[in-house]
Amino acid sequence: MDLSLFADLVVNGLVIGGIYAVIAIGLNMQYGLMRILNIAHGEFLMIGAFLMFTLHTVTGLSPLLFLPVVVIISFAAGLLLHRLVFRRLSASSRSLDQVEERSLIVGFGLMFILQNMAMLIWGADMRGYDFMSETVKYGGVIVTRNRLLVLLLAMAASVGLILLLQKTLLGKAVRGMLQSPLGAWLVGIDTQRLHPFVFALGIAMAGLAGGLLSMIYEVSPSIGESYTVMALIVITLGGLGSIGGSFAAAILLGLVESFGTHFTNPSLKMLLSYGIFVVILIARPRGLFSR
Repeated sequence: MDLSLFADLVVNGLVIGGIYAVIAIGLNMQYGLMRILNIAHGEFLMIGAFLMFTLHTVTGLSPLLFLPVVVIISFAAGLLLHRLVFRRLSASSRSLDQVEERSLIVGFGLMFILQNMAMLIWGADMRGYDFMSETVKYGGVIVTRNRLLVLLLAMAASVGLILLLQKTLLGKAVRGMLQSPLGAWLVGIDTQRLHPFVFALGIAMAGLAGGLLSMIYEVSPSIGESYTVMALIVITLGGLGSIGGSFAAAILLGLVESFGTHFTNPSLKMLLSYGIFVVILIARPRGLFSR
């Protein structure tokens, strides 16, 4: 393998992994903190992608201007969804296991509602737009500008959130709740305020991932399911509640997909992902980065 091909596959893998990291970190916070298994998480990526598509095509302005708008709308939708659905679900459940079971059922309902709503608004066809598709050549490596931009933004968002959780008082409170919800409550952390914030932040991360995805791929109402599955694989590989683990596992999975599909067949993408998932799950049942 020559150096240019190797570098091209690495860049492609990092782009894929960056998208996986953004969506998986959000789902990991929701599930690790509240045991809410939001199986419709990928649908918020899909909605974010369509919002970005609509805002760009209607106004003709740069999608970068609308990325914060998509994040804010997604965050607000997350707050509303938690208030109307998941707060009551958690309050009426007798145990965390029951929260997980009920949220899974509710998530399936949300998934179909959002998919059909998207079909009614945008149709079932693939939608996309051209943005920064010019190629850049450096050291024999040829890559489009939009992929480089998506890579930088996805990495910045993921690393920024990790630093927020590690370096700030808010982040320490969230990490404390991830490690021991009861212990966090006993030391005075206001779980009633943090729960909706963290849930909405997870939805905002999914919306951000969708906005980034729309810059490089065409999207359809059915794309959310596969990204939910990949996010679940990532958080399982990285370790439940480990945000840094999710980031590392997402990058690893992206690289495996990039190299694997190049040397085998693109149609084997899911087989490769599930294959590495099963192997690592057998070797380390609690994930690669669990403590």
